[in-house]
Amino acid sequence: MPKILVIDDNPDILKLIVDILKSNDYEVTAAPGGEAGIRALESYDYDLVLTDLIMPDIDGIDVLDHLIAKSTKTMCIILTGHGSIKSSVEAIKKGAFDYITKPVSTIDILLSVEKALKFKSLEEENTRLKKELRGQYKYTNFVGTSRAIKQIFDLIEKVADTDGTVLITGASGTGKELIARALHYNSCRCDKPLVVVNCGAVPEALLESELFGHEKGAFTGAHKRRIGRFELANCGTIFLDEIGEMSPALQVKLLRVLQEQKFERLGGTKTIHVDLRIVAATNKNLTTAINKEKFREDLYYRLNVIPIKVPNLKQRKSDIPILIDHFLKKFQKGKNKKITNFSPEVMDAMHAYDWPGNVRELENVIKRFTILCENPVVTFDDLPDSIRESSKSVQPVEEVILEKDLNLNEAVQSYEKRIIIEALEKSNWVKSKAAKLLNINRTTLVAKIKKQNLDDVASA
Repeated sequence: MPKILVIDDNPDILKLIVDILKSNDYEVTAAPGGEAGIRALESYDYDLVLTDLIMPDIDGIDVLDHLIAKSTKTMCIILTGHGSIKSSVEAIKKGAFDYITKPVSTIDILLSVEKALKFKSLEEENTRLKKELRGQYKYTNFVGTSRAIKQIFDLIEKVADTDGTVLITGASGTGKELIARALHYNSCRCDKPLVVVNCGAVPEALLESELFGHEKGAFTGAHKRRIGRFELANCGTIFLDEIGEMSPALQVKLLRVLQEQKFERLGGTKTIHVDLRIVAATNKNLTTAINKEKFREDLYYRLNVIPIKVPNLKQRKSDIPILIDHFLKKFQKGKNKKITNFSPEVMDAMHAYDWPGNVRELENVIKRFTILCENPVVTFDDLPDSIRESSKSVQPVEEVILEKDLNLNEAVQSYEKRIIIEALEKSNWVKSKAAKLLNINRTTLVAKIKKQNLDDVASA
């Protein structure tokens, strides 16, 4: 039940307001003046305060100042005479929620109190949701223990609470947006907006207006002013996904925002200053795009202050069991029918598969299992066709040898390559650990990696 404090030096008005509120099931405390009201506030946290503006000892503005200084979430409504409306408006600018003119009416009081308490409830819900988001996107909540993922955790921890511009690169489905959200919600800007723009999903003709906004009449169809995403992200973070899809003309304007933190709306002359952090992401090779003159080199270096390269799932297969467990818990929460295990054939097939759709593809496969599988153990027949066919194409060593007409050198080389890759995966790509697994010296392993042309794989 909401708790309300009413402060007024006029006993008749005080009694009237208290009776109105109590008859509507509010828990009410009465204070016969400003000094008594502040004493009450010192001893208890109220949801709402209704205070007279003009009182002989301590007036309503002083009561409001006390609430602001306490940094409480208590709402404040000012009671005022017609001659003091200007002062009441000033009180609202200072932080009061509303004012009610005397003589008070039952309807005015109940409506104002209901609005104030509803607003307080929405603010508290908003605060709770923000806390949940911060918890959800803590870098420590990311799923994976592979070396590549741990390196990303370490980097997020170092740079999250800075204003450094970040460029996240990696294939689709690897989790680039998750990293952008982790950067924002682990920064000092976490209580400010995070605005996400997919540059590849917005038509080129509309993207400029989407980012910078426009004034009424700026172009055909611009019937009213529109606030752009940069302006909405002020004091927070803007995440520009698929930045490689942005046209060269827009790249010039983005470069100015990065350099000067200012811009003009389309059709406008007023310069708008913003304070924001820019995080960008792409699945394209921007160096290649620069060579083809499709991406500005100066913009690339402005964006690439802190680069984060996200590995493919193929490069972090040791994380597959952990990811499977994570997605099972996510999709089976609150359900009676649950998957409890995977057959060895299924796990072998999922490890052998290359996952071109990366973590997103794995997530969809697990979701499919939770919907379609009738039994608690997932069998080979439950796998999607793509994974089954991929598994069948991996032939045993004996078959490879026979097909190659008993070419011993080629068969040994092929088998050695597979064993080295498997050892590297099991050791999270740490060469010294992989060498121990293979019972050889690290220098010997490095030489074999070079001989098998595995340098790119081993350094991924």
